[in-house]
Amino acid sequence: MRWIEVSMEVDGEAAEAVADVLQRYGHQGVAIEQAGFYIETWEDEVPPADRLTVRAYLPEDERAETAKQQLEEALWHLGKLYPMPTPQYKVIDEEDWAEAWKANYHPLRLGRHLFIRPLWIEQSGEPGDIVIALDPGQAFGTGTHPSTQLVLEAAEDLLENWPGAKVLDLGCGSGILSIAAVKMGAAQVLALDTDPIAVRATQENAAANGVADQITAQTGSLDSLIHAATRFDLALVNILAKVIVGMCKQGLGSVIRPGGIGVFGGIIQEQADEVETALRSTGLTPYKRRFSGEWVVIEARRET
Repeated sequence: MRWIEVSMEVDGEAAEAVADVLQRYGHQGVAIEQAGFYIETWEDEVPPADRLTVRAYLPEDERAETAKQQLEEALWHLGKLYPMPTPQYKVIDEEDWAEAWKANYHPLRLGRHLFIRPLWIEQSGEPGDIVIALDPGQAFGTGTHPSTQLVLEAAEDLLENWPGAKVLDLGCGSGILSIAAVKMGAAQVLALDTDPIAVRATQENAAANGVADQITAQTGSLDSLIHAATRFDLALVNILAKVIVGMCKQGLGSVIRPGGIGVFGGIIQEQADEVETALRSTGLTPYKRRFSGEWVVIEARRET
């Protein structure tokens, strides 16, 4: 079996729209990463997220040409709204597919103490570092996406003075946020994702980081929490703006205990007002925004 990698380099404003198109044709989702930013660096040296690379993979089978034509037609229509580059295609063998992205995934510094490294690179970081070793596999979450970086930085600030917090990671992907939360002092994390591949990646990465006992990773969504008695001190929700708005209509705020906080990512700046309105409608009070290029993360508190 061979795969066709489709990649496009776009600005932050167009990234979500392009990802939505690629999602229709790609196998097991899309990947978004900051273009040209794969170096180890400190927070104040991180370049703005002006360019993002969006990737998806299509099976190279009898449907491939039709899928490419439909994809390009959808992108042509999208090009009426945003400047749109030509998609780049590359054929990858099955055995190389899962390894294709690794060449550009290097150790990364974030926040004050976070050091994220690929699982296959042995590097301990500096004294005082919180080291997270990851193999995302086919799950979202390497730490290179600016939204993930902002959520990690928010979690570091919040958990510094919140030992023993009970955390929800909704849409856990690779488990990067769950693992970071435990290593920053959280007592327990419930990690949920609708994709079984992401759940497995979270479980494997939690075990590799020695925190499996404190992370419960399982297939599920907000629906599985709404009617349960469990409430969380901190909710980390790094998904997409439209998904967050939909969750607010379901009662997202009710899973955060009074006095608790939610951190919401996957939002571009022009969507922030809409998301904040939705958060208020579900009982949360937005109080802070964090920015990286076009991306914004919103922190909101459930009042006592």
